[in-house]
Amino acid sequence: MKYTQLGRTGLQVSRLVLGTMNFGPQTDEADSHTIMDAALEAGVNFFDTANVYGWGAEKGRTEEIVGSWFAKGGRRDKTVLATKVYGNMGTDGDPVWPNHHKLSALNIRRAVDASLQRLGTDYLDLYQFHHVDRNTPWDEIWQAMDVLVQQGKILYVGSSNHAGWDLARANETAARRGSLGLVSEQCLYNLAERRAEMEVIPAAEGYGLGVIPWSPLHGGLLGGALRKEREGGASRTHSGRSADALANSTIRAQIQAYEDLADKHGLQPGEVALAWLLTRPAVTGPIVGPRTTEQLASALRAVELTLPEELLASLDEIFPGPGPSPEAFAW
Repeated sequence: MKYTQLGRTGLQVSRLVLGTMNFGPQTDEADSHTIMDAALEAGVNFFDTANVYGWGAEKGRTEEIVGSWFAKGGRRDKTVLATKVYGNMGTDGDPVWPNHHKLSALNIRRAVDASLQRLGTDYLDLYQFHHVDRNTPWDEIWQAMDVLVQQGKILYVGSSNHAGWDLARANETAARRGSLGLVSEQCLYNLAERRAEMEVIPAAEGYGLGVIPWSPLHGGLLGGALRKEREGGASRTHSGRSADALANSTIRAQIQAYEDLADKHGLQPGEVALAWLLTRPAVTGPIVGPRTTEQLASALRAVELTLPEELLASLDEIFPGPGPSPEAFAW
């Protein structure tokens, strides 16, 4: 496994991030533990979760599964643990009770204690805002985070799904308070979705944030979707993001060109997509959410891939990025 520093911090993390969103809803506890064991054995030390994972009436279940894995012993001190706060923790269909979601100081205080209990640990390495809260002042948010740092409940703070402007405003406010500020941004970023290159990634580079891409295969679209469709073994291509995209003839042709390119170089499409992200500026490591150990093994191989310049140039031709702003939308 290869390692890098998380943004401008001294924290060493693996270049692959184990996403746990499937633990509970799609992968049972025993198999989830097996995947985490395999990841740790392979050197993956960066695990990502969120308080709402588990979904529906099972929100928090994913954190509980990670916590029961830690309870086996010898794991927590080897793991850089990240979770998130923002979402409503009530069951689906229930009204959102005031102050039980978003980023008020009250909800942050309540949510961190609940996550720590579910995870069976007394601190979080990285506590992330799952979404921007436009109604809570950054001064209030940072005051709450500073208290958590002083209490030893969290070490670093990150964001997710924030615009470049949000990253700038968050870190400028933190700087005025003498706080470290955000050290990472978790955003949607992959070959098929490159809008983050316009402002989010330049802002992350400017403020020293590590970029943690989620959905690196774009819901399976970049994981050999057409090949799997032909073989009849890809349930994810029949619904959701992949199905919607493949119904578009232009996108379908684009994905065909991508899979043909991977075949030409003797590579798996999903591994190419992950390896490409590892070449991008500011990217710490993509989040992979394996449902099986076989899927984890494929992701691990991607870390060792070195993509030739010819292949990288061809990928830019198939999936042209928007370029940075303002060039992306100005003369």
